[in-house]
Amino acid sequence: MKLLTVVGARPQFIKAAVVSRAIAGFNERRHVDGRIQEVLVHTGQHYEDGMSAVFFRELGIPAPAYHLGVGSGPHGQQTGRMLDGLERVMQQAGPDCVLVYGDTNSTLAGGLAASKLQIPIAHVEAGLRSYNRAMPEEINRIIVDHLSTLLFCPTTRSVKNLSCEGITKGVHLVGDVMYDSLLHNQERAGQKDGILKSLGVRPGQYALATIHRAQTTDHPETLRNILVALGYLGLPVLVPLHPRTKAALRTAGVDRPSGEVRLVSPVSYHEMLALERHARLILTDSGGVQKEAFLLRVPCVTLRNETEWEETVEAGWNRLAGTDPDRIVTAARASLAEGPTDPGHPYGDGHAAEAILEVLAGV
Repeated sequence: MKLLTVVGARPQFIKAAVVSRAIAGFNERRHVDGRIQEVLVHTGQHYEDGMSAVFFRELGIPAPAYHLGVGSGPHGQQTGRMLDGLERVMQQAGPDCVLVYGDTNSTLAGGLAASKLQIPIAHVEAGLRSYNRAMPEEINRIIVDHLSTLLFCPTTRSVKNLSCEGITKGVHLVGDVMYDSLLHNQERAGQKDGILKSLGVRPGQYALATIHRAQTTDHPETLRNILVALGYLGLPVLVPLHPRTKAALRTAGVDRPSGEVRLVSPVSYHEMLALERHARLILTDSGGVQKEAFLLRVPCVTLRNETEWEETVEAGWNRLAGTDPDRIVTAARASLAEGPTDPGHPYGDGHAAEAILEVLAGV
């Protein structure tokens, strides 16, 4: 079986590393004619070393067979360039199935290109819904789910979401590959604890914040509100900067925040896990970081009014605060004051990739 995997952004590199590792293990146990040949395509959606190449090096991901070099740009332009490149790659490679991850423009382009060429699509992280169609990611995930042949769901809620939309065929509850990744990388992340010293913070005595979504970065007043709120937390706040955020902060005139807010360069996956694990509090508009905070048992405040990872809120480890400064500060103080609760295990047993491979091998 030839499997063409489409990646383009930081979260997808992390997820693809888990499944690619599982494919290698699967192939070791099979005769040649029963193996899965993976062809990796990098769209170039994230292209800076700190957002792309470092993840390939750190996670041991093989160099992509194809690199489209699309880069950044408006949604339509970026997706169109990806569609053009992916269609040509798929026609040349002739895959039996196209594997896409999550909800980025790379995911959408991969799904659309495969569907036009009548190639089966497998979607990892299917069925997630925030029910906010103002988010480009929400549109992407809905479209790809409705195009997919195989839908690999991380939670029982995601299975139910698909059922409510009439999608029941090809749906598989496998658990969350990000949980697999965290378990596999915890030891290596522990070797990166020195980053705390280099950034001048101590375990349990700082907050960590990430800001990258367009609905936040595209509005200067929203950015200013968030930076003001971070300055009132009473803790040093580390903010690793997504390139889009760095440019937006400069435009908004808040690239030199006051107080204990510290803007730092992008960090690698292992460094990010180390910073998350030792943080007293995490604030983010990222879905993946919300979930990592939950899995690492660190209180989280989400800088959005909704989340696709509702289990984290229901368990009491995540609070939705939006972008109003007062709400952010109130949610942060409540998170710092309350003790931990039992979060349960809504994201599987840490073997999602193996479950995905069992399904793919039967196609």
